[in-house]
Parts: sequence; structure tokens; C-alpha cells
Amino acid sequence: MQLVVFSAKPYDKKFLTSARAAELDSSAAIEIVYHEFPLSLDTVSLAAGAAAVCVFVNDDVNARVLESLHAAGVRAVLLRCAGHNNVDLDAAARLGLFVANVPSYSPESVAEFAVALLQTLNRGTHRAYNRVREGNFSLDGLLGRTLNGKTVGVVGTGRIGVAFARIMHGFGCRLLAHDVFESDGFKEYGGTYTDLETLLPQCDFVSLHCPLTDATRHIVNAETLAKMKKGAVLVNTSRGGLIETKAVIAALKSKHLGGLALDVYEGESSVFYNDHSGHIIDDDELMRLTTFHNVLLCGHQAFFTEEALREIADGTINNLSDFVYKRQCKYALVQDQVGSSLARKDSAPIRI
Repeated sequence: MQLVVFSAKPYDKKFLTSARAAELDSSAAIEIVYHEFPLSLDTVSLAAGAAAVCVFVNDDVNARVLESLHAAGVRAVLLRCAGHNNVDLDAAARLGLFVANVPSYSPESVAEFAVALLQTLNRGTHRAYNRVREGNFSLDGLLGRTLNGKTVGVVGTGRIGVAFARIMHGFGCRLLAHDVFESDGFKEYGGTYTDLETLLPQCDFVSLHCPLTDATRHIVNAETLAKMKKGAVLVNTSRGGLIETKAVIAALKSKHLGGLALDVYEGESSVFYNDHSGHIIDDDELMRLTTFHNVLLCGHQAFFTEEALREIADGTINNLSDFVYKRQCKYALVQDQVGSSLARKDSAPIRI
């Protein structure tokens, strides 16, 4: 059988070609075909004849794409990521497709990167690095704040949110959180749960760790930004659609928002993971964000560690193995031949 991998980068090929994959290949004769471009209506024909496709966060797996995949003979959609907001699960269930993700992989990878973004922006280390390379050792404009004793808000306390809270607890921060499901792990670090309206005015730093759902889309908007403490810093390493970009630009221009650190962006699918340095980027909002001295923007790399990539690859191959041998899959979002989405689809709307 054939597995077609979309949005494939060299590191995907390296980690998907693992000992576990070789073992499955020897028993089930799996042929893996890699394509660097994303899955979309324009590229879906390249999956013709394959039994399964493997997709990433910015692949478009809407109802029309799923219908085309099904017509081409594809029966499984494997996500090598946790988020599944780009997949129409209801359509997949109607078509009887198998859909599975990798819900957790090295949560510390993302949590540590969120802290790195926060402290880079807070202490201006990125600006200091560039200054010193030009012989400028002035400290003007690099004044930061001590984290010890500050209040940090964690929106979403799944495994990543708790890992982030653990690190911030080590800095001596006071922790507040908002999540519809309370975590005992978060409470171990002295954290307190509250509603978003109570959390925002108290926090010096707010970090987003929730998935993108209908309930969380643009959870950061003009109204919620106005409730944040003046000068607070916002960090997002989860999903770009959590933040309304126009609203956050306005909050930066008015100087109400003290800083913004992003590893994700709501329009990232047409830009991220590729080199555009020789082209004009026509996303005006993205380019506007790059003009602020107090905005730090990265290209969705928080997950990008050896440990996380190994766990993602192993989880993807395990899900494929469950599909091949018709086993009940622990991480199925939709189980093939069942025709209905599993409970995991809606079980945790503010967790990741």
C-alpha cells in the first residue's frame, strides 16, 4: 500500500524513515511518497491510488478535499500534529474515513520555546545581539522586567500549558489560568483558575496554549485586549486564529499592549515553512507586525526539536499501523468503518 506525505520537509523524511517505519514496511509493504507542497484541491490528484495520506497543520483538508481523496481510493488521513482544525471531521465521518492525530509530543518543546520568546522580548536579547554585531553596546531601549513576583496568565492548561506553568513557577511567578477543564498538575505549582475577564487585568504576561475551535477563535480580540493590563506582553505558540490580527495591531499602536511574541499567525498557511526572502510578501498585516520593535515573530517552530519530531514520527507510524491492521486506534479522531466522529473531537475545547 502507498502512503502519500504532503508538506514534506527533509526533517520529515528523516524521522518518518525510522526503525518503526521499516518494521511496518517489512510486514505491510508500505511505500512512502513525499511531496513538498501542501494538500489542497489543486494537489489532491497526486494521492490517487494511495491508501493513506499524511498531512500537517497548514494542509487544507476540507470536505471537498476529503471527497476527492475518498474518490481516489484514500481511506486514511494521518495528521503529524496535534491540531485538527484544518480537517472537516464531520465530512470524514460521513465518508467513513480513518482520521488520527498525534495529540501530544514533547510538550516541553513548545513550553520552553514560549518562555524563550517571552524572555527574548522582555529582555531585548535579539536586539542586543544585532547591536553588538554592529559595535553598538548601548543599553538604551533594552530595559526589561524581572519575572520574579510577576503574574502570568495561562490560557489553556493541557500538557503544554502545565509545562509552561512549571517553568514560570520556577521563576517565582504568580500563576493564573483559564480553562474549562481544571488540571491538578497546574494546581501543584500554586496556580489558581479564574475566568478570562478576571485573569486579563491582573497579568503582566499572558501565554496562549489552547487549540483553535469555534469557541476559541479570536479569543484575543479588541474587547479582551482592552481588558488586559496596560503594558502586558502576549505570547502565542498555539494557533494563529486565536488572535484577531487587526485588533492586536491596534492595541500595539495605542501602546496599550506592551509586547507581542508570536510563533503562529492566522494567515500563516501561505507563508510559513517556505523561504520568501526573494519575493514580495503581500500580506499587509503580517508585514505591519514586523515593523514594531516590541513584536517578535517566528515561523511556527516551537515544536521543532529532535525529541518532538521523533515522537511525531513514531505516533504517526503507530496510527498507520492501527489502520493497516484494523485495530482500534487510541488517537483516532474518526475511526474508519464506524462513520461517526469519536468523543475526542469535542471533549476538550480549551486544551492541547
